Amino acid sequence: MVVAGMALNGCAGESLTPQGLSGIGDGATLETHASAKAEVFDPFKQPSAAVGGREVIKDPSIAEIMQAGTLPEMSLGRADAPVTIIKYMSLTCPYCRKFQLEDFPQLKRQYIDTGKVRFILREFPIGFQSGAATIALRCAAPDKHFALYEKFLTQQSNWVSQEVRTEPIFKVASQVGMTREQFDACRQNRGMIGGLQWVKERGRSLGVIGTPNFFVNGRLVKKVIDMKELRELIDPILAGRVAGSSQPAQ
Repeated sequence: MVVAGMALNGCAGESLTPQGLSGIGDGATLETHASAKAEVFDPFKQPSAAVGGREVIKDPSIAEIMQAGTLPEMSLGRADAPVTIIKYMSLTCPYCRKFQLEDFPQLKRQYIDTGKVRFILREFPIGFQSGAATIALRCAAPDKHFALYEKFLTQQSNWVSQEVRTEPIFKVASQVGMTREQFDACRQNRGMIGGLQWVKERGRSLGVIGTPNFFVNGRLVKKVIDMKELRELIDPILAGRVAGSSQPAQ
């Protein structure tokens, strides 16, 4: 079910780059790129034909929401947990950082670690620098993925910029043991980059319009939410007060 009419209080906004290509701006700062005439690597500028461009699925089913592409879902918690939360995130989004610092520790301690919630993280990069960092994040070893995700968010001031600058991104990635060789090779991994393009375009087709956006057992919440609001969504499901809300394990 898509929640319509909710205020968007997060990172969003779409703009045109100077090249006239469809790009994504950061809500507060639109991409301008002084070096527009140069060849800029933007792995997320082209929509994937596999999901039909920008067509939005009306009231997507659980199966449609849970459909995965070629990349594995990055998740925490039991696969058969009664509640599944999907967070669409951009590594440059300050609201994603705020949620990670202020609300996620409680969510993990009270619901994920206790087997009540499965938490899935999906990529929705906003801006070129976010796209480059997202590639690095997917390059991390699976057991380091969430650690690197948190480092990118908590250290945003050290690497976020309007131009693509890979060196500060690598400095963050190296903190979880990524080598320069691994980092450089991953940036050339066209199969993985194509998989990331699919994740973002699939999110658009499911109605995601910015970050953070959340699916809670199939309900799309298109705004920033805190732990109080999450409890109001999760606890009735756990108490069995929402008919048909349980998701099958995927």
